[in-house]
Amino acid sequence: MIDNPRSSRIRAVTKLHKREARSGTGLFLLEGPQAIAEALTYRPELIVELYATPTALERNADIGQTAVDAGADVEFVTEHVMAALSDTVTPQGFVAVCHQFPTSIKDILRSTKEHDAPLLVAILEEVRDPGNAGTIIRAADAAGADGVILSGRSVDLYNPKVVRASTGSIFHIPIAVDVELETVLDRARSAGLRILAADIKGEDLLDVRGEGVLGAPTAWLFGNEARGLPAEKIALADRAVRVPIYGRAESMNLATAASVCLYESAFAHRSLG
Repeated sequence: MIDNPRSSRIRAVTKLHKREARSGTGLFLLEGPQAIAEALTYRPELIVELYATPTALERNADIGQTAVDAGADVEFVTEHVMAALSDTVTPQGFVAVCHQFPTSIKDILRSTKEHDAPLLVAILEEVRDPGNAGTIIRAADAAGADGVILSGRSVDLYNPKVVRASTGSIFHIPIAVDVELETVLDRARSAGLRILAADIKGEDLLDVRGEGVLGAPTAWLFGNEARGLPAEKIALADRAVRVPIYGRAESMNLATAASVCLYESAFAHRSLG
């Protein structure tokens, strides 16, 4: 059991809390039993090291068995060491070091046997809050989207808070990173996708739904939490759409609005069979 949080091995892992270390090594941290279970189930080959406290493994015996089945060794650490490894105030007893695994835009926008183009893609432009980014990834996964694309001005996909907020969805859905928005939109349009920009000044989502627009292959474009999308970026989209607010709320959280938009498209696609 590792009991020294200042050991060279543990210090190397904790450096991955910083973006520079993640970029330099091509590694990232995964934390919590749910996320670990998803990685072991769907992408076990990505796990480089897996750390757990005896207490956490006792509470989650199924993860231990899944790790054995996946050929992943569990390294026991003390609670003190886990606190050093963890990015949270209250550690959940599991941390893994994983290989990064971004997908290319080409793979996300490729045609399939069922469709000439992907049906639903989420594009994030300058989304800086890691909780929002992770939640949008989770919502896109839940809505059955074909992929998520983060521009180079958005938060690092492998930020621990993004990974945690996605609750394992990063292992389910293709995600491309560090790309220029103009390039993404050009390629999405060439792939047959209609670009809808989510914007507070756009057309009412219900009106757009009534026109049948949402049944077409769609790429939703989401902007910065505080500033939204600048006019020149909105102009690159086919239409701007807003989620209406019927109550007294001043505004809607970006991740919540994105979830509504993605699910509206998912409903429309499925209603068409």
